[in-house]
Amino acid sequence: MRILLVEDDKKVASFIHKGLEEEGYAVDVAADGEAGVLMGLDRLHDLVILDVMLPKKPGFQVLRELRQARVATPVLLLTARDTVEDKVQGLDAGADDYLTKPFAFAELLARVRALLRRRAEARAPKLQLADLVLDPATRSVTRGGAPITLTNREFALLEYFLRNPGRVLSRSMIADHVWDYNFDTGTNIIDVYVNYLRKKIDAGREPKLLHTVRGAGYVLKAE
Repeated sequence: MRILLVEDDKKVASFIHKGLEEEGYAVDVAADGEAGVLMGLDRLHDLVILDVMLPKKPGFQVLRELRQARVATPVLLLTARDTVEDKVQGLDAGADDYLTKPFAFAELLARVRALLRRRAEARAPKLQLADLVLDPATRSVTRGGAPITLTNREFALLEYFLRNPGRVLSRSMIADHVWDYNFDTGTNIIDVYVNYLRKKIDAGREPKLLHTVRGAGYVLKAE
């Protein structure tokens, strides 16, 4: 899962960024409202965490522009203002949830999980190729009916493959969708995670599903 965090307070942004990455989420950070709009319009994110008080463009305006552009990504607003009027304004602008500062990270994380679960349930039939099945709503994976345990990053990687069956995915495409904007494409971490995933879904099973396309990337297919 990939999250866009729009927060100008460097300490708060660092705290949230680090905590979410430790939970296995890919996190992109925008430090002002204008950057938040531009990054939000790319539609690569599963959730936006949006501060209300931002330089260059306030959070409510960022939210309105995203909704006017038909970006349906769930938005969790963060604000130090806790009046009913502020909450109503944010929800009317298109926010899905509202969290008042200061907050406990455990509560933020619970709200993130709830919004992502709701999004998965709304968008997701099960994804299947051959006897490999991924359920986005329950975040479960089986092959031949046997459960497969994946890390958060492995799950995100497999979901991306299953949403693009038969399509060769380059390392840069995988980095864009499963990691974040600051990912160092000079490392071999993508190859490492693909190998982890291959061992879990293909080892001892036929047909093999995850294939390397030399010089191009990887493809998930049942041939």
